Amino acid sequence: MTIHIINGPNLNLVGLREPEVYGNRSLDQYLQELIEQHPQHTIDVFQSNIEGEIVDRLQQVGFDDCTIILNAGGYTHTSVAIADAVAAITAPVIEVHISNIYSREPFRHKSLLSPVCKGVIAGFGLDSYRLALASLSQTT
Repeated sequence: MTIHIINGPNLNLVGLREPEVYGNRSLDQYLQELIEQHPQHTIDVFQSNIEGEIVDRLQQVGFDDCTIILNAGGYTHTSVAIADAVAAITAPVIEVHISNIYSREPFRHKSLLSPVCKGVIAGFGLDSYRLALASLSQTT
């Protein structure tokens, strides 16, 4: 199975920014280890701080026989364009968040993506990605 992990703005700074929220470990390092632990899957990782590039990537891979794990970062709460792209594609999308967005600032409590995603995993730190990957064996 091919899995595309698509990460949005500022996730390239995980391990450096707000360690009390995101921890001290690099997301790149964590995802590389996750890839090595799951050789049965082809896992592709993409990150952009630019909304249009995330939309482009969803459109590029979203009609393939794959699953997408999407952490849109701050765009989760603001991007109609990303939500529309998720709604338009045929690949199932799992929304992921490192932090528990419901225990943070009120503006983070609303996700524009959740209604068009297959499921949501939030609040388990970097392991949110592992849980999303594990959920694929349960749902596909």
